[in-house]
Amino acid sequence: MSFLKLLLPAIILACTVHLSSRAQPAQFHYTVSMPQPQSHQLHIQLIATGITQSITDFTMPSWMPGYYQLLNYAGKVSGFAATDNNHQPLSWEKTGHSTWRVIHSAGSAIHLEYDVNASTNFVAQPWLDSTHAYIAPTGVFLYPAGYLQSAVSLTVQPAAQWPNIATGLAKTNTNTFHANNFDILYDSPILIGQLESTPSFTVKGIPHYFTGWRIGNFDKQQLSNDLQKMITSAANIIGEIPYPHYTFLAIGPGRGGIEHLNSTTISFSGEHLNTPEGREQMLSFMAHEYFHHYNVKRIRPVALGPFDYTRENITNMLWVSEGLTVYYEYIVLRRAGLMTTESLLQNLQHNIAAYENTSGRLYQSLTQASAETWHDGPFGRSPDSTISYYQKGPAMGMLLDFAIRNATNNNKSLDDVMRTLYYRFYKEKQRGFTDKEFQQVCEATAGIKLDEFFEYIYTVKTPDYTKYLGYGGIAIDLQTTSSNKKIYSLSFIREVTPLQEAIRKSWQGL
Repeated sequence: MSFLKLLLPAIILACTVHLSSRAQPAQFHYTVSMPQPQSHQLHIQLIATGITQSITDFTMPSWMPGYYQLLNYAGKVSGFAATDNNHQPLSWEKTGHSTWRVIHSAGSAIHLEYDVNASTNFVAQPWLDSTHAYIAPTGVFLYPAGYLQSAVSLTVQPAAQWPNIATGLAKTNTNTFHANNFDILYDSPILIGQLESTPSFTVKGIPHYFTGWRIGNFDKQQLSNDLQKMITSAANIIGEIPYPHYTFLAIGPGRGGIEHLNSTTISFSGEHLNTPEGREQMLSFMAHEYFHHYNVKRIRPVALGPFDYTRENITNMLWVSEGLTVYYEYIVLRRAGLMTTESLLQNLQHNIAAYENTSGRLYQSLTQASAETWHDGPFGRSPDSTISYYQKGPAMGMLLDFAIRNATNNNKSLDDVMRTLYYRFYKEKQRGFTDKEFQQVCEATAGIKLDEFFEYIYTVKTPDYTKYLGYGGIAIDLQTTSSNKKIYSLSFIREVTPLQEAIRKSWQGL
């Protein structure tokens, strides 16, 4: 008995130390440097600790969420090396185009080094030259299989004379950042260089920033004022802002933008803001990418998260994620007073005309266009056989909105659908919605079956524009040119019912 009493504390201590050691989570710290920026080569170092197995696969993603095309990120990796804590080489082999398998001692540290060629100046690709760097994380950071939910830290070592780093990542120290998991890391691009900013502002107490490289000459205070109005308008639709801070990252002149959880990357030239037409187009572009933080980053189809970074993540619902976001870019700006009624109608009639003037409307449905975008591209493979959800999607958003408003005496709208999806699926169920669930939410909101409308989504049936637009007091006129091109125009009906008038006004936020 006395022997056991003496031995028991030692046994407890040993067990405690053993359990504490086993409970230590895996940790991953990346360092990205750019010793010779003119070479377009980013240098990456990874120190991984706490990995319990002895064989670990490190994989480069094959795509960037928000850009639904496979990208050959792994083909830009060179100089891969793996060592242990004593700088001794570890055995490794390529097991596929995008995966490096490393053999190591269980629980011991792994040191990886490799270079990434960053010579493609595009919003979905990493870029480095003598003036600045843009880190598109899915094209730069390998991830360890089985550890996507592990926390990640990152240190950025900028090239000389580059004082600024802009990103949505949480900052923990000078040039060091933290992400709760790899999904957040991959959703947080980084812009580095001699950057410029517009005045920051708050919406609902949340700080917002606009930072970019060579953003041009324009009224920076006016842009901040416009963005504040835009974000307020968008937040009023959903009812809350789900991020602690938000950053617009302007990467320079070009084409394209990609949404992220608490930032967006946009090609930007400030001179476009100096004309009324250019300002409206640029604000529409930014409203689109901004509204995506609700619609697709949080309100999302079930197929778009958790992500499989190795292959296509196919969904029928990009007409919702992209098409309805186009619709809401117009609505958000109109309600913010940043788009006129005339421009609102012109944008929507352009969407209708673009869709109706393609022969592909006879062959491909909206859901098929969504599912096949990985092969056809976002604007279709050929107008003779395919369509774009960027064109038909917003037009169907308008029809769905008016159908719900008409059925509920204007007490409900598409806004209510979006709020339901946000609070029920993103916040409560913490998952995406299925195709069936989206239709069920629409019908529950409208209080009626919407079979006719969803035929326009799942088949190539021609939409009854006159009927649905009439709910909102809008007339559609069609003229055909000698070359058989269809020209559509939307206008307000002069004599309307009280319900049509109410729908038309509340739709615009009047």
